[in-house]
Amino acid sequence: MARPMLPIEVEEFLSWLVAEKGRSANTIAAYRRDLGAYGEWLTMQGTTVLDVTHQQLVAFVGARRASDAATSSIARQLAAIRMLHRYLSIEGERRDDPAAELEGVRVPSGIPKPLSEAQVTSLLDAVVVTEPIHRRDLALIELLYATGARISEAVGLSIGEIDLDARLVRLFGKGAKERIVPFGSTAAAALDDWFSPSGRARIVPDQWRRRDDAEAVFLNTRGGRLTRQAAWQVIKKYGVRAGIGDELSPHVLRHSCATHLLDHGADLRVVQEMLGHASISTTQIYTKVSQERLWDVYRSAHPRATLDR
Repeated sequence: MARPMLPIEVEEFLSWLVAEKGRSANTIAAYRRDLGAYGEWLTMQGTTVLDVTHQQLVAFVGARRASDAATSSIARQLAAIRMLHRYLSIEGERRDDPAAELEGVRVPSGIPKPLSEAQVTSLLDAVVVTEPIHRRDLALIELLYATGARISEAVGLSIGEIDLDARLVRLFGKGAKERIVPFGSTAAAALDDWFSPSGRARIVPDQWRRRDDAEAVFLNTRGGRLTRQAAWQVIKKYGVRAGIGDELSPHVLRHSCATHLLDHGADLRVVQEMLGHASISTTQIYTKVSQERLWDVYRSAHPRATLDR
């Protein structure tokens, strides 16, 4: 199928994105679609990218909002339109920028749905330990759920950063910021089993390929440090077995850890510290206090919450 012809100004803008900004073919294809639809609307209004007014752009946004298009799609299209008109203004094709003061479309932040506690149990039960690698998988999942660690933090762990006796792990988050996080008895038992002669020791190679691999907590089947991508696949595999594959990712485990802590009465600032968030507002967005807990707190704390009318 031949690609639709766009106004020469738009074609020059797309060429500029490739030559000057190094945008990928996929990005250019998305811009072409969004600006093509914008161009069709302008034609229907009897105007062009060189003549469209701010008021007409406001009407365009209103028409898009009234359509069945997803909010994220509208926001993406407006980003392309803004960049186009900024380019036309800078290049002297227009004296003004009609999109400069254009109000954007707010896209709700995507917060993953946490697993229920029963789903976490099903996930862990899906790991049937018969081989050393299964001990690794169980220890990885238990640790992620117990600590709310990012997947990159977990696979980056070295043996000296885990204290099984004190049940503490030292994690290095964004910006190499260090934090100490506790973990429970079930995670400790899974890690102890992984570190036993029946676990990690069975995967240790005769010769380490890299010095860093020798200190890695989690190894792959070849005796190298487990990668983030491979760890993600481990989580996905057991999620499928537990019947929650479509909902599961390492990030969901992190979110579930935080949510369940709050559900059982943990202080928000404690959860902030565990997750390694610089701001409490990030934790408030990231975590989701269940409606049941809110109602429990309300009923127990408000003097008129349970009075009969």
